[in-house]
Amino acid sequence: MTTSTLFRLRPMAAACALLISAAGASHAQQTTPASDPATPAPAKADDDGIASVTVSGIRRGVEAAISIKKNSSSIVEAISAEDIGKLPDNTVAESISRLSGVTTQRNKTNGKATDVSVRGLSPSFNGSLLNGREQASTSDARSPEFDLFPSELTGSVLVYKTPDASLMGQGLASTIDLRTLRPLDFGQRVLAASVRKERIGFDSGSDLGSGHRTTFSYVDQFANRTIGLSLGLTRFKEDNGGELKFDSWGGGTTDMAYDGGTAKAPSGFLSETSRRKNDRDGAAVTLQYKPNPNFRSTLDLFYSRGDETTKKTGIEGAVAGSTGLYDPVGVLSNAVVVNGIATSGTISNYKGDVRNHLYGSKDKLTSIGWNNELKLDEQWRIEADVSHSKGVKNISNYETTAGQPGNTPASQLASISYTGFNGTNFSDVKYTPSISYADRSVSLLTDVDGWGGGPNSPQAGYVALPTIRDTVNSARLTAHRVLDWGPLSDLHFGANFTKRDKSRTGQEGRLSVKGSDGYASAAVPGTEVAPAGASGIMVASFDPTGTLGSIYELNRWVDATVLARDWTVGEKVATAYAMSDLDGSLWAVPYTGNIGFQVVHTKQQSTGNQVDLANCTGITVETCPYKIRSDGTSYTNVLPSLNVAFDLGYEQKLRLGAGKQISRANLDNMKAGLDFSVQNATSVAPALSGFAGNPQLKPYQARSLDLSYEKYFGKKGYISAATFFKKLDNYIINAPMQFDFKPYTSPTTPLPTTGPFAGSTIGFLTMPQNGQGGNMHGYELAVNLPFSLATQWLDGFGVAANYSFTDSSVRLPTSGFVSPNNAPVFNGAVSEIGLPGLSKNVSSLRVYYENHGLQLAWAAHRRSSFVGQILDYRSDSQFTFIKGETIVDLQASYEFQQGWLKGASVFLQGHNWTNTPFQEYTTDPNQITNKVVYGRTYTFGLNYKF
Repeated sequence: MTTSTLFRLRPMAAACALLISAAGASHAQQTTPASDPATPAPAKADDDGIASVTVSGIRRGVEAAISIKKNSSSIVEAISAEDIGKLPDNTVAESISRLSGVTTQRNKTNGKATDVSVRGLSPSFNGSLLNGREQASTSDARSPEFDLFPSELTGSVLVYKTPDASLMGQGLASTIDLRTLRPLDFGQRVLAASVRKERIGFDSGSDLGSGHRTTFSYVDQFANRTIGLSLGLTRFKEDNGGELKFDSWGGGTTDMAYDGGTAKAPSGFLSETSRRKNDRDGAAVTLQYKPNPNFRSTLDLFYSRGDETTKKTGIEGAVAGSTGLYDPVGVLSNAVVVNGIATSGTISNYKGDVRNHLYGSKDKLTSIGWNNELKLDEQWRIEADVSHSKGVKNISNYETTAGQPGNTPASQLASISYTGFNGTNFSDVKYTPSISYADRSVSLLTDVDGWGGGPNSPQAGYVALPTIRDTVNSARLTAHRVLDWGPLSDLHFGANFTKRDKSRTGQEGRLSVKGSDGYASAAVPGTEVAPAGASGIMVASFDPTGTLGSIYELNRWVDATVLARDWTVGEKVATAYAMSDLDGSLWAVPYTGNIGFQVVHTKQQSTGNQVDLANCTGITVETCPYKIRSDGTSYTNVLPSLNVAFDLGYEQKLRLGAGKQISRANLDNMKAGLDFSVQNATSVAPALSGFAGNPQLKPYQARSLDLSYEKYFGKKGYISAATFFKKLDNYIINAPMQFDFKPYTSPTTPLPTTGPFAGSTIGFLTMPQNGQGGNMHGYELAVNLPFSLATQWLDGFGVAANYSFTDSSVRLPTSGFVSPNNAPVFNGAVSEIGLPGLSKNVSSLRVYYENHGLQLAWAAHRRSSFVGQILDYRSDSQFTFIKGETIVDLQASYEFQQGWLKGASVFLQGHNWTNTPFQEYTTDPNQITNKVVYGRTYTFGLNYKF
């Protein structure tokens, strides 16, 4: 299905909005073929032949979108700067989610949409580009995180749903191309500025936060319009106030002895308040040189720097049962039992862990691209493009625990009482401890539960300091030839070379309170107290920054599990492509489009760590030596593609898209690390069992077919219906296989001593493998209509709505996502899942009014429940079930039409108007196991252009 190529940018408004009808005509980027599907309809030219367009808000953006949709040959969705600036979108991802078949997942930490799913496939299946070029990322995934790209610096966003042979770095689900401004597409100098103020967290149940954002844009032309310059700067700072989080430990209950029988009580809980601060600076610069109509040179520079910290203050512990060596099982008393459920009661031996955790990260992304285009004659045009992108992210995760030390006598341990439990409503239960965890004489910094293994290895906290580095360098040479060979109207062919190097390194370990005593403790610094999330339990609160060395010692871990998280991956990808534009007739029905193919050769190499089990006697550098493994492979893929748009007359279009697509595996799956040990790997006896990455992993592959029908009403509105089918040839999961570990053992390596594998080096290795795929199918419906089509009495009113349904036959074993470092939240409770990222039902609705400078908009986005990815405490991705949600946004704005205030506008936005929480579950969507309440966000802003 195709939707427009509107422009996309925040209320630095005019500088970006002017580009809506002029962008794309001279875009000169490497993914743009001669007949760019994003090129808007021609605008009226001024005396110099430069397109001059006056944009007047939402309706002008809608009309530009319809023109692009109607004239496109490939199946493309798009958003423009003007369109994005008219809704309260916090991220680029939120704006894209208003396109048909596209949805987003909110970041669990901050509630903002950062991950994009297209047609039921997870975000890792999208190719992500900036000005048509692959970019480095600052996460384990290939694609960059969308919040690294401030929306104010983005000119437009294109979402390619079908493959296009001229497009590099394509994804299996879609290819998302973010584009910045082109100064020579403007008719004159433009300056624009925007200031906005946010209030965050209304009705979150905690403190209000605040934020402010400033942007500046400058576009100009020099030397008789042969040189163009655009500059965009943005800065924002944000304090989210407080967010209340509750985790029911998977919604578990424990049978406890009571009154001669048993009764079910809550197993445990975590309740915390999270406060996040972040700031980001961004800059985009484009310099263009066009001395004559035959030559054009464009230099792009993009820079983004971010700093984020999240302070979590809470309490965690087992209610029924135990959570560590120092946590004895409690006894239930004073209970009220209804149908086997202890709806209230008191449980002894409660050891609460007061959490004061600090998670921080600093990231930096730099991108440089240089594109040159030369017209040789009336038939030939050549294009060269080189680019460099580098991303670095430094992560620091500090976790501290406070409470009663491990040698506290049992008679002095606390108890906890609870009320209001019905067996499933874990987040509604009221808990009351018998001691005050806000009392610094009770809550001591110490090893509360013996998680480190006992007094010889105390663990009063945890620290991880990983660093991610990613570098992508590319070069491309393309030739364009005008043709007149029947339906073949133009030919495009060329080659692209990309080299990528990515690594994840770092160190981690346990924190122990300084001193020789394994039960050592220290007072919590300061005097601050805070509520532990929605529980209302008050706890001692402090900032752990600076405590390493003064209160704590770091005991670095170096074992198989820790070392497996360090890796490097290198890729060299050479792509040759050829594509021809189509322009002809079939049975008197005219059509346009493109047909082509890519030949993609990939050579990949990776390294990883392997512990020397024969000599590893501990978890320190001195006691556990290791070596570096290296491996790789090479392979070639041939990817044909076809896009055809039939003109049925009466403003009707029938579109067909078909092709083959690939998506490479996440880079951490390709690491060469391997670790193993003696485990109970079988149901009958122990055996050597290990985990490894797969340096020889091949890409996901799929074949797709798309069909779309569209009916237009001039430039005012349209209705469309589309269907698609995708055959996944394979899907990558962790799969166990029989494996001989002999090359990695020595005479002193521990081997099984009993059972059929006694003394054998043969065991079981679990590693990512290309497994069986399956089918996907779905349909999409969209309506974009102004009410003035019915009557002029409703001039200014309009509606845009879409709905998509996606289903898949693919079923994946939960065990396939288990690694030595991680496992899905629902592991053990669910044996198989559908495709991660797939919501069967996705819809959005936008109703607006715009006239005489006044703009009002109401928008809602809905997606059904799905398997999503979150980050665990190690900053590793982890799958979980996320409950379906509806997000509602509002906006009101006014732009002055005349007088000395002309060019100025004011606006008020409301985000997450219904205060929709982020909710996780394990098996039943009605039984919530983890809940985060963000509250509403209000934004007031001023824009001015001159």
